[in-house]
Amino acid sequence: MLNPELGESYAVDDFGEFVRAALPGLLRYGHALTGNPHDAADLVQTVLEKIGSRWARVVKNTGDPLAYTRRAMANTHISKWRRTRKENLVADLPDIAAVAARDPFDNEPLWQALRALPPRQRAVIVLRYYEGLSEAEIATTLGVSAGTVKSQASKAMATLRTRLQATEEGRC
Repeated sequence: MLNPELGESYAVDDFGEFVRAALPGLLRYGHALTGNPHDAADLVQTVLEKIGSRWARVVKNTGDPLAYTRRAMANTHISKWRRTRKENLVADLPDIAAVAARDPFDNEPLWQALRALPPRQRAVIVLRYYEGLSEAEIATTLGVSAGTVKSQASKAMATLRTRLQATEEGRC
């Protein structure tokens, strides 16, 4: 099987070789899905742990393990988002505020607008414009119809245009 990013072939049966070849692209995809590199690394690790434990079945039952992995990443991200979008109550406030490393794209209007999209719309936009997949490939990756991909892309692009236009008008 060919790795489209490296132009190399790798043995589908060897999970380690698959990870070595696909990891950079999966991390970029995860970063675009989650909005930061740290959550992206966690997402990729979680999905690869699950897939690695049943690699033989994944290879046997799917035609494209990379597409399967991307779909698993999108589904895992959406599931996590659904679980954590609710309030998380804690008994006590922490004594010291946590200091997080700043993401260099925090103040970038496009990244802010992309982060604000619902997870499925963000996944469609990232797969289409960042990973360069066709509508059919996105539909296969996310397990939805091509019509759903088109409608989600249309809604996402309209939202992005509106938000970016409002940002530009706010600067002038």
